[in-house]
Amino acid sequence: MSDIVTIVLLIIGVAFALLASVAVVRMPDLYTRMHGATKSATLGVGCTILATAVQFADIETTTVAILVIGFLFLTAPVAAHMIGRAAHRQRVPKWSGTVVDESPLAQSVADAGPDSVESQHGSAGETS
Repeated sequence: MSDIVTIVLLIIGVAFALLASVAVVRMPDLYTRMHGATKSATLGVGCTILATAVQFADIETTTVAILVIGFLFLTAPVAAHMIGRAAHRQRVPKWSGTVVDESPLAQSVADAGPDSVESQHGSAGETS
């Protein structure tokens, strides 16, 4: 049974890795390439490491695999955010088809910050 789970996880991991490589080649600009590659590659590597944990099925391997997956899921999005932020600050051009929402409502929400949005809509725990 563990062999079947391992094979399924490896197939999913390879599919996500393939999707990440296609995203890097097909997307039109740095921002969309980064988005596609980061999300897909993170899930692909995560599934591959999880397959390793399932296949070897001992406590040491499973513990290390879980720690590596946790580290990967924490650091990959942060790294992508930092790369995107650096590119934005360096004014790396966006794709010509990129749509920017410049409506007054979007601008006022962006200027006000996340705290004002929460106060306008109430906290998550409140019910009407």
